[in-house]
Amino acid sequence: MQFDVVVIGAGVSGLTAAGRLRDAGLAVTVLEARDRIGGRILTHRPSLLELGAQVVHGDRNPIWTLPGQERLVPMPRRPAHVLLGGELRPMAALSEGGPPPPVLEERLLARAAEDVPVAQWLKLQAPVSPTVAEATAEWFRQNWAADPDVLSALGLAAGRRADRAGRGEFTVPGGFDRLPARLATGLDVRTGSAALRIAWTPGRVDVTTPGGVTTAGAAVVTVPPPLVTGGGLVIDALPVRKQAAAYELRLGDGWCGVVTYPGPAPESSVVFDAGGRLGFVSATAGRPEVLIVAKDRAAHAARVAARSPGGVAASLREAMPWTRSVEPISVEVADWGADEWAGGAYTYPAVGALWASAAWAEPMGGTLFFAGEATVGRSGPPMVHMAMASGERAAREVMGALKR
Repeated sequence: MQFDVVVIGAGVSGLTAAGRLRDAGLAVTVLEARDRIGGRILTHRPSLLELGAQVVHGDRNPIWTLPGQERLVPMPRRPAHVLLGGELRPMAALSEGGPPPPVLEERLLARAAEDVPVAQWLKLQAPVSPTVAEATAEWFRQNWAADPDVLSALGLAAGRRADRAGRGEFTVPGGFDRLPARLATGLDVRTGSAALRIAWTPGRVDVTTPGGVTTAGAAVVTVPPPLVTGGGLVIDALPVRKQAAAYELRLGDGWCGVVTYPGPAPESSVVFDAGGRLGFVSATAGRPEVLIVAKDRAAHAARVAARSPGGVAASLREAMPWTRSVEPISVEVADWGADEWAGGAYTYPAVGALWASAAWAEPMGGTLFFAGEATVGRSGPPMVHMAMASGERAAREVMGALKR
């Protein structure tokens, strides 16, 4: 065979797995459908704003200790506001009708112990005004990419409790995309090579791409499960349990945009749109760009706005008043919900489906192995460092199987 292992997907989980396997002396190739590496990491240049994964979470995050990694930079703190009922107000306005959304979220992450909808858990907490209740629901949508009616309280809490990344939020000097670039160094990565079908028998896989068939002794599959359920990647002889798991592992909708204006922002700020149209919006004093990070219903609203000329700029005028008298010179978008190779922002823990991540992670016949943030489940949050950990776990599984 030409390769010992073929890795499908050049996001951080696939690149991590491939690097570990290469370091073990195995012949590895990585097949990537896109014309770039990094998966859902995408840095906008020259602004260095992030159109995918936003920050490195935690002062003990393993990303800190990667070979050659420059010291991470604390995420700058900006004055925070909330867009509430069409009015731009200080975030403290959300404390007027009960515990504010960040406090309620921290309580849930520390205390929740049942697989019930987040919406149900919230109703059992301290009474809040209808305004705070709706803002809290939107807060969860923007932080976890799904509605509180379907989010599992236990799933969120278990993932957070299992995480050992520490506290704080940090940025990668030079852009987050430097991380996958570093992981890919020295690897055989073939971009523009979408895996369409995996045929396998114990000890052999044949991966069909538009350019032909790649044969190896084992494969690591890192694509999001919706790509499999939607038929984008066909895996032969996929067990019923894994099929069911793939259907349960849904990705929340996500949309990011960088809107560039002819002049700089007069002040730094971050705005939470509690009305569900923009998600989180941020600007930095002296820079001409505004970053929109929208999930769930806000992602849909931003997507709709982007379809009409000037639609995104019109949506921004309430959140960023300084943009009212100027028109943007460009709008650059990463629509993760419409991305054929992603299908969304990241996997959210759904009520009644907490078993699915572990089931999707189970190897098949000592030949097919699975990684990616969808395999993480209750062992941690769906973040970059956990996707990398899944790649390391899959690499260990492959090496164990090939030694037998």
